[in-house]
Amino acid sequence: MALTQIQHDEIERDYSRKQAYNERMLQERTIEIFKKYPEIEDIQSRISSLSFEEARNRLLLENYDSSQFSGKLKELTNKKKELLKLHGLPDDYLSRHYTCNLCRDTGYLENGEKCQCRKKAEIDLLYSQSNIESVLETENFSTFDFNCFDSENVDKDLGKTPLQNMKEIYDICKSFISNFDNDYSNLYIYGNTGVGKTFLSNCIAKELMDSSHSVIYLSAINLFHILADKEFNRAHSAENGYIAHHLTDCDLLIIDDLGTEIVNSFTVSSLFQCLNERILNRKPVIISTNLSLGEFQKHYSERILSRVIDNYKMLKIIGNDIRIM
Repeated sequence: MALTQIQHDEIERDYSRKQAYNERMLQERTIEIFKKYPEIEDIQSRISSLSFEEARNRLLLENYDSSQFSGKLKELTNKKKELLKLHGLPDDYLSRHYTCNLCRDTGYLENGEKCQCRKKAEIDLLYSQSNIESVLETENFSTFDFNCFDSENVDKDLGKTPLQNMKEIYDICKSFISNFDNDYSNLYIYGNTGVGKTFLSNCIAKELMDSSHSVIYLSAINLFHILADKEFNRAHSAENGYIAHHLTDCDLLIIDDLGTEIVNSFTVSSLFQCLNERILNRKPVIISTNLSLGEFQKHYSERILSRVIDNYKMLKIIGNDIRIM
């Protein structure tokens, strides 16, 4: 299911604005350089004339040999680069610059597939019309406060204080973000209610969305509602259909409060399929939950547990309920 027509048109307008802006910037740079350095304008004019002549010859002449044209064009192009460099300007100063070099601000790759920037734009549009943006304004690394964590009482199982534990988890999450594009990994963040699992997930989501990655963030209840809506309801909403479609290919999927949903055969099979497909596609997932691994196995299945154990970093957050504090 695609976006609604209104949402689709809004994204298309945004791409048109980018194209118009970059074209205007090229024109302004060109006028500026030609005014300052007429010799560059002369070379650019000769390149344009040569290209026009070559195109005409290709149409009109049989067995046209373009090797001579290629040599002349290369000579003029190199001379233009030398002049630009002489005046402290980059080689591409008189070329159009793109916001996204992959699709050249069209939203689509040469093979017709959607560019990653378009996928992100579509997901971001859905988020901008929900509450997530306002949440991320307050729940992010800039507002993260280590003072919320106990620095005195040592946890018997982990042998460290909640503060020491959180500092280690914090560093792991920062590393997860900085290595996101090069090091495939998943996070299983668990602990009691109110210890900061959702807050930490929001911090990660904010950082990755700000660096142009597509993130789908869903509570477990909403995740299974969307999947059930797509599976059993032909009149499901466009937003639900779109999110369900991209659960397997968005850059990061965050499932919050796993275990709060009603567990049945549908949720178990849907969870396995979702996690397994993302593992096969090497697409990261963050799960936050109150469930320990033993409780997780009781709720779901040993098959799902084995996928999690083999592919996820286990991050246990300890301490008291921060929200009460």
